[in-house]
Amino acid sequence: MAFTPDFQSFDNRITRLFQISYPIIQAGMIWNSGWRLASAVSEAGGLGIIGAGSMYPDVLAEHLRKYQAASDKPFAVNVPLLYPDIDQLMRQIIAARVPIVFTSAGNPKTWTATLKAEGITVVHVVSSAKFALKCQDAGVDAVVAEGFEAGGHNGREETTTLCLIPNVRKQIEIPLIAAGGIATGRAMYAMMALGAEGVQVGSRFVCSEESSGHIHFKEAVKNAGEGDTILTLKQLTPVRLIKNDFYRKIQQAESECADKAALETLLGRARAKEGMFLGNLEEGELEIGQVSGLIQDIKPAADIVRELWNDFCHASKHPFYPE
Repeated sequence: MAFTPDFQSFDNRITRLFQISYPIIQAGMIWNSGWRLASAVSEAGGLGIIGAGSMYPDVLAEHLRKYQAASDKPFAVNVPLLYPDIDQLMRQIIAARVPIVFTSAGNPKTWTATLKAEGITVVHVVSSAKFALKCQDAGVDAVVAEGFEAGGHNGREETTTLCLIPNVRKQIEIPLIAAGGIATGRAMYAMMALGAEGVQVGSRFVCSEESSGHIHFKEAVKNAGEGDTILTLKQLTPVRLIKNDFYRKIQQAESECADKAALETLLGRARAKEGMFLGNLEEGELEIGQVSGLIQDIKPAADIVRELWNDFCHASKHPFYPE
């Protein structure tokens, strides 16, 4: 069916900040968010993000080159601030003139001033209103507030997106992006009603044709139902996973009061790569959000952007009466 949105573009602080048509931001998900996905989302009018958290500096450099050869649209790079070679990543980002950087998992004061001095727009991801206010004080240009429905690593507070967004909105004046549990335009409309000015979408873009996740992982997400994900490993860094053999081993260890060191040994190395990138559905980490229960197909990223926006347009006109 042809895409005929009610609004050809949208004007607010987020679309102006990122110079995009729609306030739809693709999350920088490790092992899923390479240059193909980022360029497809940006070309469709959203903001694509390259997820640097699973990339060595030379790999990131390759993705930046390929993105810039494929698209001239604005894009971003997501950088977890706990990354061991972060200095090298930041040098690559600055040298490539990346226009926007999303930081996460660390203190926004560490890199915000350096990046902004290079003309880079800076956004930081938080899980609480307290840290959102600290981000504003650190000088970031916008904040992503992510509820614990989200896949991957989450805040310890376990605050839902529905509660988090209005709390953050009360605390900050800068633009606010909602994340966690958003896979439809109607969910986007709800977040905007609560005070967000854009949404960051992760799990839905995992099940895109351009996602670099393994097809076995994408099929597992597509087949996941309500209750098939869980937030676990709270003694280390909380992470939401699809329940599988690896999760059951963690559950058994925690039921036996395993300490942090024992859990770290059980987790081992490259567990997320094993699951999401290499497709080991039993022994790998399968990081995905609760909203996976609504995802039933794998399609081009551009189609996902169009469906989100069309659904949002209809919801904003008739929020309580689906056609």
